[in-house]
Amino acid sequence: MKLLISYKFIGGRIAKTGLAVFITAFICHMLNWPAMFAVITAIVTIEPTVADSIRKAYVRFPAAAIGAGFAVLFTFLFGDSPYSYASVSLATIIACHKLKLHDGMLVATLTGVAMISTVQDHYLSSFFIRLGTTTTGIVVSTAVNFFVMPPNYSKSIMSSIHSLYRRSGDILHKRGLEIFHLEVYDKNLRTEFQRLIKDIEKTETLCNYQKAEYKYHRFSRDDMRDFHYEYKKLTILRQITYHVGNLIFLPPSQIKLDERKQKFAISVLDDLKDSLYDPGFLITDSHHQKISEVTQWFIEQKQQHPAGGLKPRTHHHVQPETAILYEILSIHDLIEELNHIQNLEIKHRRLLKSQHLKDSLKGIQAKE
Repeated sequence: MKLLISYKFIGGRIAKTGLAVFITAFICHMLNWPAMFAVITAIVTIEPTVADSIRKAYVRFPAAAIGAGFAVLFTFLFGDSPYSYASVSLATIIACHKLKLHDGMLVATLTGVAMISTVQDHYLSSFFIRLGTTTTGIVVSTAVNFFVMPPNYSKSIMSSIHSLYRRSGDILHKRGLEIFHLEVYDKNLRTEFQRLIKDIEKTETLCNYQKAEYKYHRFSRDDMRDFHYEYKKLTILRQITYHVGNLIFLPPSQIKLDERKQKFAISVLDDLKDSLYDPGFLITDSHHQKISEVTQWFIEQKQQHPAGGLKPRTHHHVQPETAILYEILSIHDLIEELNHIQNLEIKHRRLLKSQHLKDSLKGIQAKE
């Protein structure tokens, strides 16, 4: 229990970095190698996923060899002087850039520069010890990342997506009230929307990490199906925020509604917000009825303001009110799709549960 609490408190990646550093330093101490270079390599090799650790290890080893080679060369030429530090830095960066070893450039440069003061007269032995310490750091950190607390982002992805839907509902509701002049303009709303987009991108990054992890660790079909379901929700959220963004950046317009239409618009916005808040994206019968009225409102707007016959550069081909209604209907269509996906997921889980029960009963009968 204490281990779990500490894991949540300091974070899995931090804990693994500390463990990798300790094991690396311990191995170097037993071999009587300088631990500094190995520890630097171990720290930067702990990546968010095992896939990244393995992929970047293939880049960091030759990059580190290049840095060590230049450290030996320029220390031989200039000794422990400012010329050596500048030359090692420039030569390592240029070589890594030309060879496209970008992921290993930083660690190669840092350890190459740090190596200058330790070379002295033992050039060849220093070079091979440097390669040994680099290999130790890479191997240990990759092994720790693979075997100790394997990265699992599923819970973070699920909670994040649910939170993102709630935030998108809040932004949509506030912006809708602004458009219909039921609330004053809030400049912070645009900042909230930009923050929402950034957090969606972060969640997509976590999804990419999780997909990469499936290549190296066992997972059940249920886990994979749950992940795909959450990823579908995230994809649709992207589409919803596209339409919300159209409303956010809609130019100011003088839309005048009578009291009945104002109340109706508020109720539609409330229903959309409630659907985005609901884990199952529930759509009530009354909301379906309201959307039918919005659709009729949209059709009437198009008929009242046809595009044909408008003078170019003097009239908008799509009236602001028509555009707003279109975005609301588009968001509702996406919520309907989410609700449909949710219902399919529930049916599938029920079928799986009944199948498991049947299999269990068959197993019991076979034993009897």
